[in-house]
Amino acid sequence: MKNTTITGTLRLLTAGGGLREPGGPWPLLAISEPDADGEIACVAFAQSEGPGVLPLDAAGRQGGTEGGPLYVRTDKSYLLPLADTRESGGRVTGAFLEKVLRALALKAVRRHAAVAHAAGRPFAPGDRVPYAARVFDEAEVCGLVDASLDFWLTAGRYAKRFEERLALKVGAGFCSLVNSGSSANLLAFMALTSPKLGDRRIRRGDEVITIAAGFPTTVTPVIQFGAVPVFVDVSLPSYNIDCPQLEAALSERTRAVFLPHTLGNPFDAAAVRAFCDRHGLWLIEDNCDSLGSRCLVGGQWRFTGSIGHLGTCSFYPPHHITMGEGGAVLTSDPALHRLVNSFRDWGRDCWCDAGRDDTCKNRFTRQFGELPLGYDHKYVYSHFGYNLKATDMQAAIGCVQLDRLDSFVEKRRANFTRYRAALEPLADLFVLPEETAAAKPGWFGFPVTVRDGGGKVSRDAVVRFLEARNIQTRPLFAGNLLRHPCFDGMRAAGEGFRVAGGLGVTDRIMNDTFWFGVWPGLTDGMAAYVVESLFAAVGRKP
Repeated sequence: MKNTTITGTLRLLTAGGGLREPGGPWPLLAISEPDADGEIACVAFAQSEGPGVLPLDAAGRQGGTEGGPLYVRTDKSYLLPLADTRESGGRVTGAFLEKVLRALALKAVRRHAAVAHAAGRPFAPGDRVPYAARVFDEAEVCGLVDASLDFWLTAGRYAKRFEERLALKVGAGFCSLVNSGSSANLLAFMALTSPKLGDRRIRRGDEVITIAAGFPTTVTPVIQFGAVPVFVDVSLPSYNIDCPQLEAALSERTRAVFLPHTLGNPFDAAAVRAFCDRHGLWLIEDNCDSLGSRCLVGGQWRFTGSIGHLGTCSFYPPHHITMGEGGAVLTSDPALHRLVNSFRDWGRDCWCDAGRDDTCKNRFTRQFGELPLGYDHKYVYSHFGYNLKATDMQAAIGCVQLDRLDSFVEKRRANFTRYRAALEPLADLFVLPEETAAAKPGWFGFPVTVRDGGGKVSRDAVVRFLEARNIQTRPLFAGNLLRHPCFDGMRAAGEGFRVAGGLGVTDRIMNDTFWFGVWPGLTDGMAAYVVESLFAAVGRKP
């Protein structure tokens, strides 16, 4: 900032009355150059600290006023004729001026967001009832803009803050922020294929136990790498893996178990972890639909995502918290954390944060592979990796959303409980969901399965009825992934996967199950409309 400019100068108001102090001229800070009318934007000074006030100490000044700190108001600015002011002999630093302008900008953003994203009219029957949606206010918008003002376009201060806070929240040692939950699943699995794990690495042809009644990207990394998914059936009414079948799925090639907590309802984590420990298997928790859920393991309540060797999260808008697109990998193993970050960051052997060099202090001193001695460690690749990082703008939204996680989960649980009680009279027609024993689900949705497979009640007829009433429904994701076109070639060849036992319940879910939302923005009117509509779909009254 050039000293010849008006911007950043400490000034006194010598005319104009309204801003003048009774004892003399009112001190001001100029925050703009004169406009075509000869007017400058200014902020005033306060008598003491308080909300919307920035202390201006000696470090923020360039000459001029001596003595103790001054206090600059950032709650409002004024447009005044330059001729009605005079310099008081000092100016502020560029860094301090940036703080003032940022605070004013964010105040304007908050006002804008309050108007632009204000709640609409109250819900009326027939209005859209989404299965999920964003829940946010001015704070998320301000976080997004605050990060954008830094113009640090990749992961930065907000990403680091989010990683630290999420790891602390769920009780994991480490968190790696990534660009989606599907990427998180990919990285969690690929970390286990690293040669750095020696004999414990997953190799092509090794088997991974999973389920088919879920989202495809739990299984996709396994198949794309060349490992073999082994599918085990699920059970009703939990919609999770049928744990007694785990032993039957085991073979000499089994290396890992990769399972989702279905719709926020945890699988029996104690039983699955004990199975993995007993047989020396890796456990990856697909926690994308379950952030904030807890279960009792080893006599302690633990968050899902922190129980396996690796856990994954998704921050897509319908999920428990959102940053638009985004995901995370959780682990308490520092070696796995390094592997996840390597695969995330192009496969680099270097672990420097973005924008930093030579964290290891050996950047040009070591030998790697057949490279020349001292080859730049920042460009040494120990894996065939990807670029799956998130941006700081996303992370800034996530930091605000993380503050809301507990309340979001409580609202989801309350909405689930409301539906469960209200729909009990339909239990003769529908299998209603039940939470896993020794678990506290942060429900993602309310799954319903027709009891008689299309006799008295048809899943498709009920879904069409609800959708005609503008109530959004979803199947339980893939239903049975093995029935999809992506499996046509593998089914025809009879290779590349294995089924342990049958998938009878999985097929039933494919044919007879649907779910609707319990998201925290669900209103009493929406919930009552959904209940009334479900009763009407089967010809009954609540």
